[in-house]
Formats: sequence, C-alpha cells, structure tokens
Amino acid sequence: MKNIFIIASILISLTSSSQGFFDKMKREKDSLAKVAKEKANAIITTSTTPKLTNEEVIKGLKEALSVGTNSSTSIASKADGFYKNPKVFIPWPEEAAEMKAKLIKMGMTKKVNDFEMSLNRAAEEAAKKAAPVFVDAITGMSVQDGFAILKGTDTAATNYLRKATYSPLKDKFKPVVKEAIATVKVTSYWTPLVTTYNKLPGVKKQNPDLDEYVTNKAINGLMLMIADEEKNIRKNPAARISDLLKKVFGG
Repeated sequence: MKNIFIIASILISLTSSSQGFFDKMKREKDSLAKVAKEKANAIITTSTTPKLTNEEVIKGLKEALSVGTNSSTSIASKADGFYKNPKVFIPWPEEAAEMKAKLIKMGMTKKVNDFEMSLNRAAEEAAKKAAPVFVDAITGMSVQDGFAILKGTDTAATNYLRKATYSPLKDKFKPVVKEAIATVKVTSYWTPLVTTYNKLPGVKKQNPDLDEYVTNKAINGLMLMIADEEKNIRKNPAARISDLLKKVFGG
C-alpha cells in the first residue's frame, strides 16, 4: 500500500511538472508569434509607405503653394473678394486716420466709403494677374529645409514664402497694383477728399502713397488666404488634389 502511495505521488508530481513545462512552451510560442506578427506588419508598412525624398518634399511644398496661390487669387479676384472679406478688407490708410474722422464730421461719409471700396476693388483687380507673380516666386525659391517646413506649423510653407520672397514679390506685384488702381480710378475718389482736407486750417497735409499702401495690403491679404489653403491641404485629405500632395502630406 505504501508503495502504491509513493508511485501515485510521483505520477502527480510528474504530471504537474509536465503541465508547467507545456504552459511555459505555450507562452514562449505565443510570444514568438507576437514578435513575428509585429515584424511582418513593420515590413508591410515599410513597403506600402516609402520614405519621402527631399526632392519630393520640396516639389510637394511648391505644388501646395501653387495650389494655394491659384485658389486664393481666384477667390480674391472676384467682386467683393477683398471688399466683403473681413480678413483681408483694405481700410482707410492708418496714417490718415485723423483726416478720415474730420471728413466724416464734415458729412462726407459716403465719399469716404466710396474711396475705401475703390481700394479693395483695386486689390481685386490686381489679384486677377497675381497668380503668375506668385508662381514665379515659388518655382524660383530653393527650399533646403524641406522636411522642417513639412513638419512645421500649419502655415510653415506660407511663412517661408513670405519671408523668402516678399521683397522681389513686391517689386513684381506693384506694377500690377498700379495698373489696377488706374483701372478702377482710385485717385478720382481720393483727390477730392485730400484736396478738401488739405485746405482746412491747421491740419497736417496728407498725401499717402496709395500704390505702396494697396500693394502691401493686397500681398498681405493674399498671403493670409494662401495660409488658409495650406492649412486645408495639411488637414483635409480631400484638398490634396494630386498624387504628390497625397504622398507628401498623407503622413
């Protein structure tokens, strides 16, 4: 009887040890399967999402800016594109704020409003010819830090465009604005106002450079609209209208 008890104990011990062994083997097998699955997924992800080259990033950024400028200038060049858009509306020149206040007191509110409208009409007219000016600036720039711009803020490319090209862009854009000012006859609204005001006793004579003023305001307004387009391309997959944009901004 004693021998039977000893044999039974040995069998139970062996059974427990075997169960522990098989449990350990199962855990190791599951662990190896998990590692293999993760590696397989990594291989699939790598093969389906190829790394971007610096050239692709630069081309993608330039294309995004081109899309943004074309869209922005198209919207801005329509009637009321500036005039009824509070973000880009061109107000009375700040340096002549006192002049505006005095003219309104003199009952010339309508003429003041008409002049402000003419400034915005000039910007809208200039926007019709703005796209090629922006495109020249975009295609001519060299983006050495493409990945930094890509991974930067939502308006990093627009900010780069503004910083890198504002001066040459302004030189090209000013003749466009000057022509637009003449087309919508801004000076015909301005001249009677400034003449009336400058005749008042004790006032500081006013003669702001309207070409300069509208040029700066028009470019800044268009830059704001381009920035909005850049944000849209970065955040909205439907706004990425080419394979390159999808590839560059899809990650």
